[in-house]
Amino acid sequence: MSEGTSEAKVMNRWIIVMGAIMIQLCLGAIYAWSVFTKKITLALEDGGEYGFTAGQAAWIFSAGLASFAFVMLFAGRWQAKSGPRKVAATGGVVLGIGYILGGFFGDTFAAQLVCIGLIGGAGIGLAYVVPIAVGVKWFPDKKGMITGLAVAGFGFGATIWVKLAGSWFGGGLLNTTSVFGLPGVQSVFVIYGIIFLVVVLLSSLVMINPPAGWKPAGWNPPAPTAGGAVAAGSINLTAGQMVSKPQYWGLLLMFIGSALAGLMVIYCIRLFGIDSLQAADIEGMDAAKAGTIAGTAMAWYAILNGLGRIIWGTASDKLGRKLALFLMCLIQGIMMLTFFKVGASELGLIIGACVIGFNFGGNFALFPAATADFFGNKNVGSNYPWVFLAYGVAGIAGPQIAGYFKDAADAAKASGADVMNAWETPFMIAGIACLVAAVLGLLLKAPKNGSAS
Repeated sequence: MSEGTSEAKVMNRWIIVMGAIMIQLCLGAIYAWSVFTKKITLALEDGGEYGFTAGQAAWIFSAGLASFAFVMLFAGRWQAKSGPRKVAATGGVVLGIGYILGGFFGDTFAAQLVCIGLIGGAGIGLAYVVPIAVGVKWFPDKKGMITGLAVAGFGFGATIWVKLAGSWFGGGLLNTTSVFGLPGVQSVFVIYGIIFLVVVLLSSLVMINPPAGWKPAGWNPPAPTAGGAVAAGSINLTAGQMVSKPQYWGLLLMFIGSALAGLMVIYCIRLFGIDSLQAADIEGMDAAKAGTIAGTAMAWYAILNGLGRIIWGTASDKLGRKLALFLMCLIQGIMMLTFFKVGASELGLIIGACVIGFNFGGNFALFPAATADFFGNKNVGSNYPWVFLAYGVAGIAGPQIAGYFKDAADAAKASGADVMNAWETPFMIAGIACLVAAVLGLLLKAPKNGSAS
């Protein structure tokens, strides 16, 4: 029985949502990377098992994000030809194998870079586009809401993997588990890899397109608006046609600016939190306590990341995509410009993490929905990966900027330099990038029928 025919006709479209969330829960593991950074960057002379620099830890994360974004280009075309189920299942296998290999062989920077970064990121890129492409086709009447729900698991999943590794079950798997005699970090990689492989494979079974021409009962695509502007649902451009439109480049630049902040903070929030809280001279605040608070901030970041995807997506169906994008980028920019100061207290660190996570999550509901609005529902699976290239660019730039300043500050620490100076400049850069994205959002206009403008 082929995908998208009689099997799809009898499927309740909300089953697609459940399958999408389960897949995304696993894919969100990449956002749990900060839970590993303290252990892998602990110096060998201080009892560390890896002794990576902050820059090396950032490169593993950046490689995963870049691989994720660029593999999506292939995945988008492949799922359009071969069906979403096969692509999602392959993504689960590749992601799982990457983490399992990272567990057995990840005692060096090169091995973690390849296994967790490149292979794991490729698995995420294969599977990620499927729930979005399938969901938009089943819910053309609620694109903002469905893209938010479809990717909400990505944010919520990070909370699960952070807490499972860092604190649940008597202190977290990082501190209590040795699988096959492996250290805690590598043991967690093996355990997570097995979970990812099984869960994504099972959930891929419901990733099925609706029949050709299917639409929800009582819903009809809106007609073109006055003045020739394209109404959502009235145009379907291919990727080649889309990239010739200035709207594509506007969305791409906006996404880079907006995502830079969230990806920077995901990478460094634990390192920043420990530095910031200890530098604040809070009574009884040692490195262990600061690390615990930073871990809590990470978990709240992930929770609000998931909520932001749902709330921003649903709100954009009512507010309009343009206004929602503007507000999201504006609020994020203001928060990043003040986070260096706000994060100097326990409550401020957690509140700041929540605001940044909430707005960062909104990217993954608003940009795919805007892509479908501007360029059509039919090809969103192959079009959105081209917009999502922005994530790969921001995934390299954000963590690398933070890692560069952190390593520079650590190198200068011996001469009495203030390590907190490591964080102010990268946060300022990210904040300004978000404000530029907000301005671009105000200038963004829907394309016109028969026009390249």
